[in-house]
Amino acid sequence: MERVLIGDSLADGWQRVFAASNIAVDVNTGLPEGELCRVIGDYVGLIVRSTTRVTQRVIDAGVNLRAIGRAGAGVDNIDMEAATQRGIVVMNAPGGNTISAAEYAMAMLMALSRNIPQATAATKAGEWARGKYTGFELYGKVLGIVGVGRVGQQVARRAHAFGMKLLGADPFLSDNLAHQLHIQQASNDEIFAKADYITLHAALTDQTHHFISASSLAKCKDGVRLINCARGELVDEQALADAIETGKVAGAALDVFGEEPPAADHPLLKRPEVIATPHLGASTFEAQEKVARQIAVDLRDALQGKPVQSGINLPPIDPEYFDAISPYLSLAEKVGALHAQLMGGHLHKVVNRYQGVIREYATAPLSAAVLKGIFGHQSEEPVTLVNAPLWAKSRGILVEESKSSHEDYNNLISIEVETSEERTSISATVFGRRDLRLVRIDDIEVKAKLEGNMIFLGNRDVPGVVGHMGNLFAANGINIADMALGRRSPGGEAIMVFNIDAPVSDAVLTDIVSQEFVNWVKQVVL
Repeated sequence: MERVLIGDSLADGWQRVFAASNIAVDVNTGLPEGELCRVIGDYVGLIVRSTTRVTQRVIDAGVNLRAIGRAGAGVDNIDMEAATQRGIVVMNAPGGNTISAAEYAMAMLMALSRNIPQATAATKAGEWARGKYTGFELYGKVLGIVGVGRVGQQVARRAHAFGMKLLGADPFLSDNLAHQLHIQQASNDEIFAKADYITLHAALTDQTHHFISASSLAKCKDGVRLINCARGELVDEQALADAIETGKVAGAALDVFGEEPPAADHPLLKRPEVIATPHLGASTFEAQEKVARQIAVDLRDALQGKPVQSGINLPPIDPEYFDAISPYLSLAEKVGALHAQLMGGHLHKVVNRYQGVIREYATAPLSAAVLKGIFGHQSEEPVTLVNAPLWAKSRGILVEESKSSHEDYNNLISIEVETSEERTSISATVFGRRDLRLVRIDDIEVKAKLEGNMIFLGNRDVPGVVGHMGNLFAANGINIADMALGRRSPGGEAIMVFNIDAPVSDAVLTDIVSQEFVNWVKQVVL
């Protein structure tokens, strides 16, 4: 009988999953690394939460391991590279706490509106001050939802039932899904300008770090209220405290902080307008049971050779042609990432066109790689070849494929992205096995290396542009590693692509776009 080890405490729910299988389960929690290494060789599967660290040493000692499950959303405590090299499938359970997290955000929204914690504390202290804690109705108020993923969508459904008007900011929210959720698509600035309440459900990325800052708060309506049950780092906490002090922000409900637990003298903890809780969004018995059951089912299925949708490190690719297709997996992911960083508006549709010899392969993994590149820039949860198509489906994004021959290239990948604002096509190919090259953007041929730090800019084709840009980069200490040019017609629209040694500052981007011959500029990292 095969054996599975549960290394951290789990809620009930997993027992019934394994009861009808030919798998024995041992529960042995709190093992230090050395002891875990000593026993792990006896097990084919391992389930952990956040306490146990599954290091390379543990994985090397797990000579019989075939699957590792994390009962939660992240996998920071698992050495993914070591597991993948060993062929061990790693899976997580990111959706089990969705309802709990959404309900908690709504609870914080209502508590903030009606001053429930403050009134409770006052009443228990012997005070009966009805007039002091007069609140506000949610009905008819504007709720700005930043990040309309799993949790944000559930919040939208509940807030709509309360009669709130919904604004949603999420580049991957399709118009069709927004309509179903009664959400009006909005930019971040539109949410700042119009929302009475702002609730954060976005992933933490370089772009969303301190999304709530002094500058963004200055754009908000006077008296706005903020709910953050996502990640503490989304909020500049000192800027929020200052805005509450001036009255710009009427109140905040925070379940997360940049540093947890927050210091006793944290400025937000001193404010009576702030509701603060110790990261309880997923802390329900139901959520913990769902997560325990979900990871148990997926681990059991993986051990029995069944498909596992929550697998996050092993692509569903036939080993017989993996070697041939692997350079194009990298290319497809880079083209997806390039689209994500160039596009404007809300993503509606992705069309993947495969031309040349590559069309003879099963191209579903390539399409998944494109989606992985697109979504990977917006998610702190692992987006992989396994789950990327599910991300697209859950957001109502259409994905299509087509295959044909090509006269000029042995193989060509062309990815067209349609958003609420534009339709853009990017074509690319591989020279040799490692030279990933951009070939065309829309109908402009521009051949550039798809690697590292890049600057893309749209310009008018006029004399002196190259020299002018060279001088601008030189004046700012920016070294150009490579450069590519393309134009639609002499004197018409053109594109310049620079490979540079290091990212440039926002000030440099502002300087570039201020040049009279420049129409737009984007910084890209691949």
